[in-house]
Amino acid sequence: MDIDPKDIVENAKEASDLSAARAVRLNAAVAITVALLATFMGICKVKDDNIVQAMQQAQADKIDHWAFYQARNIRQDVAEATATQLELAPLGLSSEAIASRDAAISRYRMIADEQAKKKDLLKALAEQDQKTYDALNYRDDQFDLSDALIAIAIAMLAVTALTRLWPLFWASLVPTALGVLMGIAGLASLPIHPNALIKLLS
Repeated sequence: MDIDPKDIVENAKEASDLSAARAVRLNAAVAITVALLATFMGICKVKDDNIVQAMQQAQADKIDHWAFYQARNIRQDVAEATATQLELAPLGLSSEAIASRDAAISRYRMIADEQAKKKDLLKALAEQDQKTYDALNYRDDQFDLSDALIAIAIAMLAVTALTRLWPLFWASLVPTALGVLMGIAGLASLPIHPNALIKLLS
C-alpha cells in the first residue's frame, strides 16, 4: 500500500491545529478561572479586613471592661472595709457622733452595693465582648482557609498553563470549589468550619 506524503503532511497539520486549538481553549479556561478567583479573593479580603478590625475592637473593649471591673471591685472592697471599720468603732460616742457614724456607714454600704451592681454589668459586657470576638474569629478562620485554598488553586492553574494538561486543570477545580465555598461561608455567616484542619493550620 502506497502512502501519499501529502496525506502525512495534512494529517500532521490537522493534528497540530487540533493541539493548538486545545491549548488555546485551555489557556482561556485558565485565564478566566484565575481572573474570577482573583476577583473573589479581593471581595473576601475586604470583608476579612473589616472582620479583623471588629475583632481588634472587641478585644480592646473586653480589656477595658475587665479593667473597669477590677476598679469597681477595688472600690467595692474599700467601701465595705470602711463601713466595717466604722461599725467596729468604740462605743460611748455622743448621740451626734453616733448619728454621723451611722450615716457614714449607710453611705459606704450604698457605695459598695452600687459598685457591686456596676461590676456585674461590666462582667456581663466583658463576657459578651469575648463571645463577639469568638464569633468574628470563626468567620476570620473561614476567610483564612478560603485564601489558602484559592492560592493553591492559582498555583495549580499556573502549572496548568505551563504544562497544558487538562487533567491538572480539572484537579485545580477541587481547591477552587472548596476555597469559594469557604469564602461564601465567611461572607454569608454559614456554619461551615472544618475545626481539625483549622487547628492544624493555626
